[in-house]
Amino acid sequence: MHRPIADFLANTASEEVTDAEEEAFLLFSQEIPTTNLGFVDSRASSLDVTIRGNEYTVHQSPTLLSSSRAGGTTGAVLWKITPRFAEWISSPTNPLWTHSLLSSGSVVAELGCGISALVALALAPSVQHYLATDQEYVRRVFRTNLDANASVTPAASASGKQKGSKTRGSSRSTSKGKQSSKAATSNITFTTLDWELDQPELLKGCIESESGGHSGSEEGEEEDRGFDLLLSCDCIYNEALVAPFVRTCAEICRLRPAYDSSDEQTSRSRPQPTICIIAQQQRAPDVFETWLRETLREFRVWRLSDEVLGDGLKGGTGYLVHLLLAREKSLFPSGGT
Repeated sequence: MHRPIADFLANTASEEVTDAEEEAFLLFSQEIPTTNLGFVDSRASSLDVTIRGNEYTVHQSPTLLSSSRAGGTTGAVLWKITPRFAEWISSPTNPLWTHSLLSSGSVVAELGCGISALVALALAPSVQHYLATDQEYVRRVFRTNLDANASVTPAASASGKQKGSKTRGSSRSTSKGKQSSKAATSNITFTTLDWELDQPELLKGCIESESGGHSGSEEGEEEDRGFDLLLSCDCIYNEALVAPFVRTCAEICRLRPAYDSSDEQTSRSRPQPTICIIAQQQRAPDVFETWLRETLREFRVWRLSDEVLGDGLKGGTGYLVHLLLAREKSLFPSGGT
């Protein structure tokens, strides 16, 4: 068993979930704050957002949101959970950092990133590389938001990798300042990922292709095509998307060895299992239960405790965060219950 994961699970009072119906009843029988669909302001062309004392400007596309584009448009605007999640995942006090599950050497992938780029902007300064994925329509505004906020320098990154003062870009920026701004987001890559058609094992190649490098594996070592952290923020709202979403999560996580609680080996040559964090707003209990039932086939699941989540995401806020670790293989055959 990978020791940091075991320590995290043992010391954070996070509860393992084994029954989808029971978990759905427990969570949705409590009073849930009214947050409507979950948009911050779907009619604004831009929004100002503060994360850990840093101010970001998020450009949106209300026109695209209201269009009849096939394949959906929900990623065209900012959702309320995203700033909260970005603040939590990038905080130096987050137990994922204090238990060494994340570090300055971590490679992170995000599913369904949307246009805001907020999670990438908040987390990327603390990790080695951040790969954001979504549909092609997201790319242009995502890049706009990266460029607009490249000069926001976190006062202290979670890993301690980058420290400095907050600065904002201006028309009087020097050429040196522009170069620094570009460098601040140079470890963020966007690529399209179709949950039904694309091959997750090719994802890491997008990073290597953009950087002009390769896997970094030593000669004779097997190439690591996996990620340290896979995260998704508010992608579970449509029952038709549940199966391809869960399958994609499982395929990405299985690019690394599965979590095995009976394995006491701590060999450094074996990469850490991929940790999958799924954050979502509480909406329809039937959709949530469908997601969890499908997820339990592929993963062991823990609901993160209030102690881990803090005020912004704890129970009663209307948001849920679960940690997933892939099983060696599906618990049930396709179509099982």
